[in-house]
Amino acid sequence: MVRRKKNVDDILARINFPLFTVQILSPRYVIVGGGGGIAKTGIANGFEIFELSHDGSKFIAEEVTRHETGGNVVMYCSTFTDNKRSYVVAGQEDHCQLYHVNSELVSEEVENIDHNSPETRQRKPQKTDRNKNLKKSLKFVMKPSDSIQTDFIGAEPLSRVARIHHNGKLMATGGTDGHIRLWKFPSLQPLTVLKAHEKEIDDIDFSQFGNFLITVAKDGLGILWDCIKGKEYSRLNWKQPEGSKYLYKRCRFGVIEGEDKKSALYTISNPTGVAKKQKSYLQQWLPEDGLLKKVAEFDECLSALAVRDDGRFVAVGTMFSGSVLIYASFSLQPMLNIVGAHSMFVTGLEFFPVLNESRTVCSVAEAAVLSISVDNHVCIHTLPYRRTMPLWVGILILIFTLFLSFTFCSYIGL
Repeated sequence: MVRRKKNVDDILARINFPLFTVQILSPRYVIVGGGGGIAKTGIANGFEIFELSHDGSKFIAEEVTRHETGGNVVMYCSTFTDNKRSYVVAGQEDHCQLYHVNSELVSEEVENIDHNSPETRQRKPQKTDRNKNLKKSLKFVMKPSDSIQTDFIGAEPLSRVARIHHNGKLMATGGTDGHIRLWKFPSLQPLTVLKAHEKEIDDIDFSQFGNFLITVAKDGLGILWDCIKGKEYSRLNWKQPEGSKYLYKRCRFGVIEGEDKKSALYTISNPTGVAKKQKSYLQQWLPEDGLLKKVAEFDECLSALAVRDDGRFVAVGTMFSGSVLIYASFSLQPMLNIVGAHSMFVTGLEFFPVLNESRTVCSVAEAAVLSISVDNHVCIHTLPYRRTMPLWVGILILIFTLFLSFTFCSYIGL
């Protein structure tokens, strides 16, 4: 495993509010959200959208849109993009707000800049109109649409999480009342209510294949559902260390690499006790039978989880040291550990998607993951390509080995 500390190039952006959620909006655009809440602290609430690029030596994030949400802090969001537009759903107190995200090409007049001047800020080239000296850039407009109440616990309801299905036709929400609500998307028409847990929901996710929905909550349960039938499928069970109690913190589905249309499930589990020897765990499950397949252990609590869309890598973020670790999902073998990636606990992780295109923003590395924290930083961490021996070197070694063998045999008279 490669182990290193955070460096300056890891920091993509510094934002003037704490960050709680990060999502990939499209292959080159990322959206982050957060805020300071309704208290009169002067800290804003809202979203920022960045365009990501690589200049040959490091990644660059350029802000393209900022959308403030008034007194409502953004605690989570989920995105879906089709051929026409992008959608964002975000948690704002007891409601879930739907946004339509439309892109538009805008032109701005630019001043004549001496690019040879050392004081000129280095930015990526922009499309310009030679005749009118205009700069054209892509902007996003976030338009609030429907808002639905997703928690009904009583005096202080709170929407905790929402997730849009990969097919863009279904959405699930969960809050402090422990219920899971399924909705048509994007119409947000109610479908059914699952009386899932006795305590507040911590996380939910849909599988890419099959009809699985996973829910985890502060009652210690992890429940697999058939999201089409609205019925419980199975529960996650494992032998916990004697005298310890664990809670699932986050859950994410992935795919099993090399197997056609089979899902894997990943969870992170933290102990509730204070004993120093208690470990936290990254767990891999087979959702079809609910069996625990592989486990990786940690000496501190975990706070964030992400799985790459092709199923090859898993990333976790830690609570106390603010570290980010990348694992090979097949074996849960550690590949990269960025110690102290953030000065405070990691609140969100998201892998760059894998595309069938020759050029992507993450083509310079085998994997790239974004991380955010309440320290206001958006960071990127890349896993370098593992070095392999060139073919010509292997052929030379083979020829040299055969030559030595022939010489030795001749020497001893064989």
